[in-house]
Amino acid sequence: MSTIAIIPARGGSKRIPRKNIKEFCGKPMIAWSIEAARAAGIFDTILISTDDDEIASVAEAYGAEAPFRRPAELANDHTPTLPVIAHALEWFEKNRGPVEFACCIYATAPFLQAQYLRKGLELLQAHADAEFAFSITSYAFPIFRALNRNADGTVGMFWPENELKRSQDLPEAWHDAGQFYWGRMSAFCGRLGVFSARSYPVVLPRHLVQDIDTPEDWEMAEALFAAK
Repeated sequence: MSTIAIIPARGGSKRIPRKNIKEFCGKPMIAWSIEAARAAGIFDTILISTDDDEIASVAEAYGAEAPFRRPAELANDHTPTLPVIAHALEWFEKNRGPVEFACCIYATAPFLQAQYLRKGLELLQAHADAEFAFSITSYAFPIFRALNRNADGTVGMFWPENELKRSQDLPEAWHDAGQFYWGRMSAFCGRLGVFSARSYPVVLPRHLVQDIDTPEDWEMAEALFAAK
C-alpha cells in the first residue's frame, strides 16, 4: 500500500499567468512544494496532476512524476479539488497499485515545511476514525468583532453583542491554511467533506501562511519569504 503526494497544477491560471511555474525567489513556484514533499521522506511517489506539458516537464526536473495529463473537464476555472485528487488516485491504483494515504499539496505553497507534512500523516495513523488531516492557522483578528458594510454606506457588526467584549474573552477562530490535505484513499474517492468531525488539524504559525491569488499577494509572499 502506497503513500503518495498529489500536486494539482493546471496550466490556465488567469490572475497570475503561468503561476505554477513562475519563478518565485529563484525557483519555479511548484518546485518549493515538490522539495518539501521530498524532504518529508514519507512519500513513495510525488505525482503531478496537470493538463500542461510545460508544467509536467518542470515538475519532473525537480523530482516529481507526471505520467498522465488531466482531462479538460477537470482543468477549468470551476473544477473543485476533490474530483482532481480522486482522478489521480484512481489512475494510480489502476496503473501502479493500491494507495492507503494520499496528500494533496498545493503547487503554490512555498512556505510549506516537511515537518508539518509528517505531522499530518501521524494524525491519520494515530486516529482510526480520521478521514482527513489538513493545515490550519488562526485568524489574526477576532472574527467575532467583524464588521459589515451596509447598503447606505454605514457599517455594522455581524455580532453586535460582542462590541464591548475584550478580544481575549472571545473564542479563537481558525481557517484553512491552504497548503495540504491528507486523506485516506476511501475518503478522497468517496468525495467526503474535508471540514468535518472526521478531520484533524495540523496547526501552522501565521507567518508560514500566505494566500497567493493576485499579483499583490505574490509580491507580499516574496517579501515574507526573503525575510524568513
